[in-house]
Amino acid sequence: MGKKLYIGNLPFSATEQVLTDTFTQCGKVESVKIITDRDSGRSKGFGFVEMSSEAEAQDAIKKFNGADYEGRPMTVNEAKPMVPRETRGGFGGGRSNAGFGGGGRNRY
Repeated sequence: MGKKLYIGNLPFSATEQVLTDTFTQCGKVESVKIITDRDSGRSKGFGFVEMSSEAEAQDAIKKFNGADYEGRPMTVNEAKPMVPRETRGGFGGGRSNAGFGGGGRNRY
């Protein structure tokens, strides 16, 4: 089974193909995903690389954690499982009507 790695501090110019080519130096790359902003489509500066084995993943961590990528030191470590987000109420920020015109009573 493969091992998923978190890759952080990436420049916005990073591409999935460059990460694939880079991490192939340590073994077989199963998948690569750079996380992007859903509105702008721009990279958020981090992503995930899945290596085919634990040994290859450990080799990649040793080789690339702190390595320079376009002047930025990459962060490479084991990805942690995604924690489900807490559901929130549907009415937004919890602000009261104070300062927003109030309710319509006693206006005249």
